[in-house]
Amino acid sequence: MADPRGFLKVRQRETQPRRPVPVRIMDWKEVYEAQEKGVLKSQAGRCMDCGVPFCHQGCPLGNLIPEWNDLTWRGKGEEAIERLHATNNFPEFTGRLCPAPCEASCVLGINQPAVTIKQVEVSIIDEAFDNDWVQPLPPTRLTGKTVAVVGSGPAGLAVAQQLTRVGHTVAVYERDDKIGGLLRYGIPDFKMEKEQVDRRLEQMKAEGTRFRTGVAVGTDVTWEQLRRRYDAVVIATGATVPRDLPIPGRELEGVHFAMDYLVPSNRVVAGESPANHIDARGKHVVILGGGDTGADCIGTAHRHQAASVTTLAIGKQPPLERAGHQPWPTFPTLFEVASAHEEGGERTYLASTVEFVGENGKLTGVKVAETEFVDGKRLPKAGTERVIPADLVFLSLGFTGAEPSGITEQVSAEFDGRGNVARDGYYMTNTEGVFVAGDAGRGQSLIVWAIAEGRACAAAVDKFLMGSTILPAPVAPTDRAIAVL
Repeated sequence: MADPRGFLKVRQRETQPRRPVPVRIMDWKEVYEAQEKGVLKSQAGRCMDCGVPFCHQGCPLGNLIPEWNDLTWRGKGEEAIERLHATNNFPEFTGRLCPAPCEASCVLGINQPAVTIKQVEVSIIDEAFDNDWVQPLPPTRLTGKTVAVVGSGPAGLAVAQQLTRVGHTVAVYERDDKIGGLLRYGIPDFKMEKEQVDRRLEQMKAEGTRFRTGVAVGTDVTWEQLRRRYDAVVIATGATVPRDLPIPGRELEGVHFAMDYLVPSNRVVAGESPANHIDARGKHVVILGGGDTGADCIGTAHRHQAASVTTLAIGKQPPLERAGHQPWPTFPTLFEVASAHEEGGERTYLASTVEFVGENGKLTGVKVAETEFVDGKRLPKAGTERVIPADLVFLSLGFTGAEPSGITEQVSAEFDGRGNVARDGYYMTNTEGVFVAGDAGRGQSLIVWAIAEGRACAAAVDKFLMGSTILPAPVAPTDRAIAVL
């Protein structure tokens, strides 16, 4: 184990430092700086190597956290990345973007601040890339089987890498001009620079995975054509249909979905000149929704030098500590201050949006009221209305499911009542040979779940094609481990 008395000697939790706010809002570089080696080692040494490590339960991937904490503490970085890659294809993504449910399950977190698992994870993979320890792992033989993966987000990439490594010929189809899905165009660079995506793609190309960009499956090529051409097809298109807010004034110029703001902004950072770019410079910005996507809008607006940024959330402000109904080791809902929140702006809770106000077809403000709870429903309280000046409103209210894109018409795959592509316990739709993984079948979720589902779906596809599989299957669509493949 790591330092047997580490959790007694080092009680303070230290995460990686963030660059000063006045500096970082002037560019799009990542907010976090590398942690000093000695601090990182002492933090990894706080891991207790519990007899029953509940961090495994908290991580959908089943990451071998105590093992690579110990190896980090001992300075064995090359061995640490081997143990990390054993369960996680893309720790450079999860180490930057995952909210770390593993830390909420850390046994040390019962009466001390949890181990900085996420920070140790990202340090392991960064050191591995810096030292060229991340090498391609091409298959030793080819099976002759072919698989089409539609969608190049974390779920699709995980499926593709796993199936390529066991010898199948895999082609990933992406409708955008570059691979990565929302990893590339949905996540701002201040959270994850796109170098992280590009260098992982180089590994996958060297392993034999093929990529087809600029192809919209369902129109440019039909799902039925893919079925005839490939032995299996995996739907990994994500849950990209945004939740709308149909209130008076919704049609006004200046009211946008969050992704209509973030995607063109990311393209501009990448050196492109999209026609639909929204510039918040000098404007009053209001963001509806307090989740990660809303925080991404906050950070982007600050870098655009918006005049003001206000976030409105209809519910109550989450507590600072675990609520009684969310005991350890569950993942609690807590009030968090993300890097974007540090940079300024106002956060308002119990604010119900009543109407978008405008003149001559353009947005000028947002009418809000206090939220009151009536028979379990959240309603605007009469007599508390006020108008917040706004030139731009970004709707960050989550997503309602996968885009149909001809799935039902062309391969007869069904959707469930939540807008997700329906599937059985082995990720297969009602059409034989057509599978679904990630948010497209699960609904909007965490990046760690997308990778876990991608790995498990790959195992199911491999068994379908070959009759058995050696691939690990961390989770089933019901969130339970697949016992037998």
